Amino acid sequence: MRKTFGAILALSLTVTACDNSSNMDGVKSDADLMTADSLMSHIKVLASDEFGGRAPSSEGEKLTVDYLVNAFTELGLEPANGDKYTQDVPLISMEAAPTASLKITDASGTVSDLTYLKDMVVLTRRMQENITYQDSELVFVGYGINAPERGWNDYEGIDVKGKTVVIMVNDPGFATQDPALFNGNAMTYYGRWTYKYDEAAAQGAAGAIIIHDTAPAAYPWGVVENGWSGPQFRTVRADGGAALTAMEGWVTNDVAAKMFADSGLDYTALKKAAETPGFKAVPMSLTAAVNIDTAITSSSSQNVAGILRGSESPDEMFVYMAHWDHLGTDPNIEGDGIYNGAMDNATGTAALLELAKAFTQGSDKPKRSIMFLAVAAEEQGLLGSGHYGANPLHPLSKTVAGLNMDGLNTYGPTKDLMIIGHGNSELDDYMETIATSYDRVLVPDQSPEKGYFYRSDHFQLAKYGVPMLYAEAGIHHLEKGEAYGREVAEYYTANDYHQPSDEVKDDWVLEGAIADIRMYYDLGNTLSNNGAWPAWRDGTEFKAIREAQLAK
Repeated sequence: MRKTFGAILALSLTVTACDNSSNMDGVKSDADLMTADSLMSHIKVLASDEFGGRAPSSEGEKLTVDYLVNAFTELGLEPANGDKYTQDVPLISMEAAPTASLKITDASGTVSDLTYLKDMVVLTRRMQENITYQDSELVFVGYGINAPERGWNDYEGIDVKGKTVVIMVNDPGFATQDPALFNGNAMTYYGRWTYKYDEAAAQGAAGAIIIHDTAPAAYPWGVVENGWSGPQFRTVRADGGAALTAMEGWVTNDVAAKMFADSGLDYTALKKAAETPGFKAVPMSLTAAVNIDTAITSSSSQNVAGILRGSESPDEMFVYMAHWDHLGTDPNIEGDGIYNGAMDNATGTAALLELAKAFTQGSDKPKRSIMFLAVAAEEQGLLGSGHYGANPLHPLSKTVAGLNMDGLNTYGPTKDLMIIGHGNSELDDYMETIATSYDRVLVPDQSPEKGYFYRSDHFQLAKYGVPMLYAEAGIHHLEKGEAYGREVAEYYTANDYHQPSDEVKDDWVLEGAIADIRMYYDLGNTLSNNGAWPAWRDGTEFKAIREAQLAK
């Protein structure tokens, strides 16, 4: 099997004289070294049954990591981690027992014992087998946002140390649909549950409860019920999670309404008040008691990274990234239980190798360095990229920008290219110029309220200040039109996404993917040579972080 993969790899990485592909202007460039046949050969290996769905800490991981390391070696990339291409990602699996409890007591002493999964979900990210606390005062902190650049602080004037904060999901922009408030309908980082829990911890809260509501959350309660129960992979923190809140949880909207009523508070009026600047947190005359037993199992995975050193400014770096992992194999499924992850994300990982080939075998040698980063455990919560962001192999202050690939176009060339988080940074301007040169157009995310910009690996570098671009396949098919593109995308989401059926299909057409990654090549090539430092736009959550980072 190794010999077979090695032969495929050698063939994929070889530049053949018979390759007559060209860009849309008919001009040969290093980007033309990337071909649909070569891309497909990588995808077929990575998404093969032999690789078993590429789950972290599995035999499929070993095969995948070996394949990537061999590819980077063949291409002549330098190891990014000293003499190694790999970066260990320490993981733990944490599973809250179904006996997890959250009890709410009102001023009269009446106790509401909420039902696990039906009424609430609670867990902890602290590496402790038991979490218990009682008599923690509840405080309603609106959206739980502290955003100095927007003049917004829901925690101003209140001390929540040792208390349990109650928080609304999403942000005031979505609630009001006012484009002048946060980003209007488009979710900001402040609307994500990850931010809300982290900010509650920074404020010293003992626990944080988010009120679920389907529209602003962008998913029904069932997603919370299923996604927040069972084993949860986490990265290992040096402090064992001591800096986090002891409890992180959700309650249904109905439970929240009863909690406010039991406090003698007007739920509707307070939600409305929380949409306005200057909102003041409100004590709820309730206390919480929490008990969580957690089973903890240690594990590990690996990021894979190679570097092409720049000729003039090797300490400055552009990053291409994609996650190599998927969901593995479910032995409980009759028949095909392999989650091959062909689209998600064998396509993006294969594109990483094609881009590395174009840069290493092309004639244009970049002045800045370029890193090719394949990250682990994305499906478990962006864990590999999160570990890299916290433990970078190259200083983030010297990381100029980056581009993330998570699922490529498999249905043919499109007029458009979708930019998730369009408007966030000056990277859009570069891509706009590149798109114009290919007679293409950029379009923004079609569902900005769902916060997709914060749900893929690039975010784990963006939150530390690095400008990152995340593009997805366009919809407007050059021959069959927009309706066809939407139909294909919707079919994948409904039938193949995170299913064993996400396999290489006979009708895949990868010329659209090649057209897209040629644009990605141009972005990296431009920024690795022009000396520019793209910035975040005014008002974005990451601008101040980046400016402080660069000032050091």
